[in-house]
Amino acid sequence: MKIIQELHEAQQDRLTRRHFLKDGSIGLGAMALGSLMGCQSSTQTSSIESQVKELTKKIPKAKRVIFLHMAGAPSQLELFDYKPLLQKLNGQACPDSFLEGKRFAFIKGVPEMLGPQFSFQQYGESRSWVSELLPEFSQVVDDVAFLKAVHTEEFNHAPAQLFMHTGSPRTGRPGFGSWVTYGLGSENENLPGFVVLVSGNSIPSGGKSLWGSGFLPSEYQGVELRSKGDPVLYIKNPDYISRDIRKKAIRTINEINQQSYDEIGDPEILSRMAQYELAFKMQMTVPEATNLSSEPDYIHELYGTHPGEVSFANNCLLARRLAERDVRFIQLYHRGWDSHGSNDFENLHGGFLQRCHEIDKPMTALIIDLKQRGLLEDTLVVWGGEFGRTPMQENRGGIKNPFKGRDHHGEAFTMWMTGAGVKTGVTYGETDEIGYHAISGKIHIHDLQATILHQLGVDHESLTYQFQGREFRLTDVHGEVVYDIIS
Repeated sequence: MKIIQELHEAQQDRLTRRHFLKDGSIGLGAMALGSLMGCQSSTQTSSIESQVKELTKKIPKAKRVIFLHMAGAPSQLELFDYKPLLQKLNGQACPDSFLEGKRFAFIKGVPEMLGPQFSFQQYGESRSWVSELLPEFSQVVDDVAFLKAVHTEEFNHAPAQLFMHTGSPRTGRPGFGSWVTYGLGSENENLPGFVVLVSGNSIPSGGKSLWGSGFLPSEYQGVELRSKGDPVLYIKNPDYISRDIRKKAIRTINEINQQSYDEIGDPEILSRMAQYELAFKMQMTVPEATNLSSEPDYIHELYGTHPGEVSFANNCLLARRLAERDVRFIQLYHRGWDSHGSNDFENLHGGFLQRCHEIDKPMTALIIDLKQRGLLEDTLVVWGGEFGRTPMQENRGGIKNPFKGRDHHGEAFTMWMTGAGVKTGVTYGETDEIGYHAISGKIHIHDLQATILHQLGVDHESLTYQFQGREFRLTDVHGEVVYDIIS
């Protein structure tokens, strides 16, 4: 498409007088210096097409990503990281050595140790530990790779969520899906390349910055689809506006935009034009793609879906439908996992139980459904929160919370991955006997991001964008691919 091609060529070449004086003077000076030193000039290509050739040197195993984020951080000690010794220490005062030099979000004074609140069993040929709270998921453990020692430096929700999805604990950076669609584009020109689905009691703590485009052109921001009502606001034309009239209006608007671009050269004008055209196409494709009622009864039974509801189950089924239609990056957020124990909603025996019930069947169904359709071969599914929870019962001001709960903990927590060349039936990494520290297989958030990009065929160090005088990347400024979990 002509507009997209022009946009890619213009992204680094803003033709305003300010940019000419800033960049042109430096460029002319460099040319003069090169001439004096006898150097030959070279042309640096900045189009996205040439960049993709450099960063996609390996054949990708994943065409798309479905990222299931449990916003609020579920307790790994109640789900996957079984610690019998912690049960024996239940109710004892936490040793000083566990507290010295540590920063906690809420714990003050000396907390009590808190044993696992639910029973565990080993399942599958892999003998993976799963708690009684995920009976459906326990049947597919041989299809996933558990990462038991993921860690992050962030210990509050919004910065940790931003770090997980943008590579920085501060706002202003592009979301994961924005980076991916900027680097690889979308294989479906009639749907957004980056789609966001939200369920739970509110949006994630990191807000919509989690799927914003940051300093990338705005066409790469995530598009949030709704499970209830129109999937996108204002997707329908008013009663008195026909599709032909809408088409003519967009054509006229974009002719004016093209004139503005020819005069000013601002690539954001091209972004706006591309978004007008995509929005017009989405009026036809989005209602069809999001129509869960068209699915057969056995699929609704598999996922536990009820069309028209705002639910994680509906979003999982919708994620499969979007994967079938070659949407590049599908991000699900399910809110409500913050289990401090300060009230019943944050109680491990209250709200936490409900969250587990909400995700168990649909996330299991998603794996089964993708696998039986042959989509799991090139779809990478990632599950996890922004950090984990402490082995100690949370107390505030030295007073134990009235319900069972744990504080934020970033030093070691569990995530899992499946599909697109990831080893199955394996556990990578290990924590100590109480689940406090990683003792092997430690994976930093940037390592996780680098590994996901690697499966997409992208070198995480090469996927960069120049902003404010330097090159930025998602894994800014470190990260290593975890080859041990790749088959």
